[in-house]
Amino acid sequence: MISRLAALALLAATPAAAQDQMTVVLDWFVNPDHGPIVIAEEKGFFAEAGLEVAVIAPADPSDPPKMAAAGRADIAISYQPQLHLQVAEGMPLVRVGTLVATPLNCLLVLQDGPVDSIADLRGRKVGFSVAGVQEALLAEMLGQVDIAMGDIELVNVNWSLSPALMSGQVDAVIGAFRNFELNQMDIEGVPGRCFYPEETGVPTYDELIYVANPETMDKDMVRRFLAATEKATQFIVNHPDESWEIFSATAVELQDELNARAWVDTVPRFALRPEALDEGRYARFEAFLNEAGLVDGLRAVSDLAVDLGQQ
Repeated sequence: MISRLAALALLAATPAAAQDQMTVVLDWFVNPDHGPIVIAEEKGFFAEAGLEVAVIAPADPSDPPKMAAAGRADIAISYQPQLHLQVAEGMPLVRVGTLVATPLNCLLVLQDGPVDSIADLRGRKVGFSVAGVQEALLAEMLGQVDIAMGDIELVNVNWSLSPALMSGQVDAVIGAFRNFELNQMDIEGVPGRCFYPEETGVPTYDELIYVANPETMDKDMVRRFLAATEKATQFIVNHPDESWEIFSATAVELQDELNARAWVDTVPRFALRPEALDEGRYARFEAFLNEAGLVDGLRAVSDLAVDLGQQ
């Protein structure tokens, strides 16, 4: 009979089970929007799920969904509005989970500027960075106060949304994130004010989602990833200050007032059940894009998004 000490020695000599390796591509550089992923890594939740996760920040924010579709990443972070367009174009992608479950996008104006209501935008300049969905959101918001797109001047400001607004180049910008640009302007002493799409005619949607190639994804691995990020989200919600300390300690560039403010504003928007799917939300937004002429016909929700816990 093997003695207890001998048995313990054998266990100690046995190599740990190999971790499954997976690659996750972010939508942009690491920021508070990615809190659950960073906390899942730092708290060991990925390791507990048998995962070794390589998190990659893309050089180009348009690359992540393409990488997932091509099988160069197991999961990519993307945006629900963009997913509808990409699937309509034939890209092999499906939503497998949600990271930020509310819109972050807003129509941003100067708090003390000439625009007190959306109706004041008639005849004024509105900046944008990405054509297509942003224009559709803006058109719907303007339509609520009987303003046509021809009644404003659209200006492509690339990614300089808040600088263009603060400098007076434009009177408003669409595509600004309420948890970042709004804080950035306040810190710089030029406070802004948001008009929210979901309060102004636009169907609500998930801002940040996890997408994967439905034909090649490892469903079990994705489920374990989502379970780990769910555990991380619970930890963040229960311990927001401690979570911020853990998160910000991972990179010097995160340790500033803008990221600290964005963290506070983002925490309540994380999906508490990242795997769960609101089918009505995807059906309504697909119909909205179809009516806006951005997608041809209507795709079934199952072609756009899945709940792997139900499969």
